[in-house]
Amino acid sequence: MPELPDLVVYLDALQVHVAGRILEDLELLSPFVLRTVEPAVAAVRGRPVVGVRRLGKRIVLEFPDDLFLAIHLMIAGRLRWRAHADPAGAGRKAPPKVPAKLTLARFRFPNGTLHLTEAGTKKRAAIHILRGEPGLRALDRGGVEPLEASFAEFRDALTRENHSVKRALSSPNVISGIGNAYSDEILHAAKLSPVKLTSSMTEDEHRRLFEAVQATLRLWIERLRADAAEGFPEKVTAFREDMAVHGRFGKPCPVCGTRVQRIVHADNECNYCPTCQTEGRLLADRALSRLLRKDWPKRLD
Repeated sequence: MPELPDLVVYLDALQVHVAGRILEDLELLSPFVLRTVEPAVAAVRGRPVVGVRRLGKRIVLEFPDDLFLAIHLMIAGRLRWRAHADPAGAGRKAPPKVPAKLTLARFRFPNGTLHLTEAGTKKRAAIHILRGEPGLRALDRGGVEPLEASFAEFRDALTRENHSVKRALSSPNVISGIGNAYSDEILHAAKLSPVKLTSSMTEDEHRRLFEAVQATLRLWIERLRADAAEGFPEKVTAFREDMAVHGRFGKPCPVCGTRVQRIVHADNECNYCPTCQTEGRLLADRALSRLLRKDWPKRLD
């Protein structure tokens, strides 16, 4: 799922390509992608985009008369930009066509078309067309903005309920914009176990986590901006080679060389380094620990 750093870079690109331009047409290719009935699609057709912003993990296009179009990419949704043919650009390599079978919606502007695509058979990406700030704010899950919150606000949000720190970090009701991938990276940077309960964290651990959130998100925003090179981001993925632990099960931790471990719960996988984060303890994987029972190893040694 695209998370805060990915969404920031999407917003950078949208600011360049669509802000200030008229949405000439919005074509819905999936009958289920639009989740609202009123206002109708016609309300935004022919109107200029007067601003773009992020609301949690949603990208919001702003239109005159207090109209908003919110896009939630969910897990497999992506945005792809294809500029209209430019006769002066003859000879340049054209970007690949966007597969029609993956396309949920097309936003046509004078200078190009924005495609909303989603891989896989489960179509979860969603568009909401809303009138008024109260209607838009109804989509807000209420988590604090991690790059805007003070340390006190961050700590209060984290300890409002007692959850594992991994769950708290990736919950939109607690922290806005962080999901499975960047929560793994943040916890590795903070040297914290993903299963540690927020109620048992010390003041020092809260401070380390807060600083790791800030540093990790800012680091990845800058890296993704550099990758996009002022163009439209094409390779938005939760798995990147230069990540420390996320998606790197069995590979060496870049800090200590220990093999990265994982916990699998349903469709989610949590990756961590036992040496850096859990004092050498192996956390119980629900599937494997049930299978091995008493033979489940408790420590690396």
